[in-house]
Amino acid sequence: MTHDPIDFRAIKNQVSISQVLTHYGIKLHSRGGELRGQCPLPTHTSNNSQDSFSVSVGRNLWCCQSISCMDARGGKLGGTVLDLVASMERCSVRDAAERLRDWFGTESPEISPFAPSAPPPNLPLRFELRGIDHHHPYLEARGIRPATARAFGAGYYGGPGLLHGRVVIPIRNDRHELIAYAGRSLNGEEPKYRLPPGFHKSQVLFNLNRAWGAERETVVVVEGFFDAMKVHQAGYRNVVGLMGSNLSGDQASLLQNHFRRVVLMLDGDEAGQRAARAMSERLAGMLVEVDVIPLRQGQQPDQMDSRELDHLLGGSVRESRWMSR
Repeated sequence: MTHDPIDFRAIKNQVSISQVLTHYGIKLHSRGGELRGQCPLPTHTSNNSQDSFSVSVGRNLWCCQSISCMDARGGKLGGTVLDLVASMERCSVRDAAERLRDWFGTESPEISPFAPSAPPPNLPLRFELRGIDHHHPYLEARGIRPATARAFGAGYYGGPGLLHGRVVIPIRNDRHELIAYAGRSLNGEEPKYRLPPGFHKSQVLFNLNRAWGAERETVVVVEGFFDAMKVHQAGYRNVVGLMGSNLSGDQASLLQNHFRRVVLMLDGDEAGQRAARAMSERLAGMLVEVDVIPLRQGQQPDQMDSRELDHLLGGSVRESRWMSR
């Protein structure tokens, strides 16, 4: 298994903890030369520790002195921006580094500390994969009909290369140009999704080329590839996927430029609910009308059938609906 190389030191040096706090909408007060406030970490369960979270902006470090919170994090008091994102997202440090790199753009040798640079654009591919099976049992198990898989170009790929033995999903920009393939493992193999080295998912919204082509002023925003396919399959073609649970600046601009109204339908877990609140505030500040469809704990759009999705979306997106004929 190969990974796109990551310069962890560069990310720690180039991304300020203030940027991360702003990204999550964490507001702290100044006290004794540092920032303090209520701990925002999902591992924090104490109601008595109201001022246990502290940040040293100068040292680019944070800590939470709540005993219960430290115990939940293996006894760690705090750490760097990488540790903060890993704790907030409940992910590995490597995954946290990839997210920071997507959010802020890092690792350019010409960059100065705390000055994020824009990563290079995703260029169109010079090839297309052939022999993709749109009828694979994995797709059927996920509730994706062959017609939907064919419309998205998704299916099992048995050819040579890094995506061999995976379900591949083409990713296109808003000009309909093919810029990447995502490869989904079938049997729990890591990584769950394989993306090409150098691809920046923060620059694109999955399915924007179709959603924008649907000529609707409203767009439904979901997290993943299969979420978007299931919503599309239910008759709502004006749907885009974030390819994660975070909204980058580029993605927010794409929404603002193409739609007047955004309906957020993120996963019904703590991370999804927190992300929906942050996105709603961010988009509202860009003069975009925003509605949120809250899902039950543990509920995800890709796990629902068309009737359930129509029940949730019908009232909010009825004027934007474009049923498949």
